[in-house]
Order: sequence, then C-alpha cells, then structure tokens
Amino acid sequence: MTFQHPYLSVQLHGEQQEIAIVTMNRPAKRNALNDGLILAIRDAFQNLPASVRAAVVDGEGEHFCAGLDLSELSERDAAEGVFHSRMWHAALECVEKGTVPVIAALHGAVVGGGLELASACHIRVADETTFYALPEGTRGIFVGGGGAVRVPKLIGAARMTDMMLTGRVYNAADGERVGLSQYLVPGGTAREKAIELATRIATNARMTNFALMHALPRIAEQPADHGLFTEALMASIAQSAPEAKERVRAFLEGKAAKVKKAD
Repeated sequence: MTFQHPYLSVQLHGEQQEIAIVTMNRPAKRNALNDGLILAIRDAFQNLPASVRAAVVDGEGEHFCAGLDLSELSERDAAEGVFHSRMWHAALECVEKGTVPVIAALHGAVVGGGLELASACHIRVADETTFYALPEGTRGIFVGGGGAVRVPKLIGAARMTDMMLTGRVYNAADGERVGLSQYLVPGGTAREKAIELATRIATNARMTNFALMHALPRIAEQPADHGLFTEALMASIAQSAPEAKERVRAFLEGKAAKVKKAD
C-alpha cells in the first residue's frame, strides 16, 4: 500500500498483509495533531486495502500524541468552530466506525486530542511511560474531537470532569486502573503487544468483528428491551455467515482448540 503524507505512514504487516500499522510521524512536535494530520488519518482509514483485517495506531518517537497543535490554532467565530469540530468528529469516526478493529499503541504523552484519538480506537495498549491529561480546561478551551462523548464511556463523567477542572495527570498504572487502557506493558513494547493483539483479532470472523465494533456500542446505549432485540438480530446474522458455520462445525468435530485457563 502506498500512502503519501509527510506526517503519517501506513505499513502492511503479516503474511497476508492483514495488519495495517498507521504511524503518526511528527516526533519533533510530539505528534501534535493539526488539521492536515487529522485528515490524513481519515483518508488512511477510508482507504485500507481489502486484505486488512485489523489496524494499529502508533506514534513515532517518545510520545503517542501530545494533542492539538496550538501553534497552528487559528481564531474562529462560533460557526467556524462548530464546523471545525465536526470535521474532527467525521475523521475519528472513520477510526471508530470503520471496517476493522483498531488497537492504539500508547507511550509517552496521550494528551488532549491524543486521548480523543486513543478513545476512538477499540483497544488501548499502554506502556509504562504513558501519561494521560486533558489540559483544555486550564487553557480556556473545551474538547472538540469527540472526547466529551468517548472518554466518559471509558472512565466516567466525574473522572473526566476532574481531569479538565484540575489538570490532573494519570500515569500508566492509574490509567489502566480507571479504564483508559486495557493492557499495561513494559516500556517500549506497546507496539509489539498491539501487533500481537491485531494479529489475533485478524483471525476472527469478519462479521463478529463488525458486530463488536458497530452493534455492541449501540446495544449498550439502547433500552434493555431494544438492546436484547438488536442482540438477537445481530447474533442471527453473525451465525448465518458461512465462515461462522465452518468454525462451529470444526469445534464440534474436535478440530478447534478449547478455551483454557489463562497463565
């Protein structure tokens, strides 16, 4: 795959090129997000090759992403501000509601817009150097890239309010404890772990992955009776796929591995 952008690269990984590694390349700016980089992320996820079954988002250098590039922040009136925010929303929806599950490989700063990007991913792997913050509150601004919707779903509105009101910074261990990441790994190994998870996820049935990305979040927000009905429909669709039937048949014939106790 050829993807030309000065601040973003996409590499394909795996024997079948089933893993896309999307890397932000602005290490001198701690991978701070400007409009060009946000739009490049949108374009990358809108144009993933058909072979890709999972993706990893990473940042080059010491930091995942230090947030909005304030040096390029321009003054906008209210209408321009709304349209600008909605552009970010549309771009990050291509990550969250795209075609494949996305794993964020976090290290160093995961701050402001960087946390908004990480929260749009489906799984977050943090190494021990990771720290999280939402400094918008102390800078007289407000999150505008989807953070007000996604971050409270991870840690609750009260914790996000605290982060923005006080400038609180979470370290990697506390971030995992409150739900900002699902995995905590030694320093320098987040990318390796993210690729390992992506490789495992890529072996799942496509419709199951799609259901987990698109149906499960909606079911979680529906009233119980609506959610149960949606679940029944999605379960029926997923199990009717030829790939699912083949996998169940293999299990029943003793050809598939059984679940074992974790080490």
